[in-house]
Amino acid sequence: MKFGLRMLPTGLAKKVTIHLNEDTAAKLDFLYTEIFSFLYKRGVAGASLLRPAAGFGSHHRLHLGDHGYLAAEHMPVRIEFIESPERVDALMPALCELLSDGLIEAHDTIVYKSAVSSAPEPGTPA
Repeated sequence: MKFGLRMLPTGLAKKVTIHLNEDTAAKLDFLYTEIFSFLYKRGVAGASLLRPAAGFGSHHRLHLGDHGYLAAEHMPVRIEFIESPERVDALMPALCELLSDGLIEAHDTIVYKSAVSSAPEPGTPA
């Protein structure tokens, strides 16, 4: 499904952060891939997948990346996106249903400006 350029309106918004482990399996793929795909298909204005260098969760096991002294397995990942409060409220039941292991948090924020270039990014089909 292809979406046109979509800017967030200025004003109140929510920043949602989803904390996961890279190797958590889901129905068809890894959980982070399924959640990222879910957000894309639902037309979220934008999302970022971040891979921290280290982390630990509720089990309190330390996980470090390539430069750490522990094995780089079960590494954390974060998915972040900003949307209108109404869109977040509409997405949240399905997101919570998808999440089998991890944490979802949301913070109130303000969008002061949202600008989208009309030129396609390099490597993107027109």
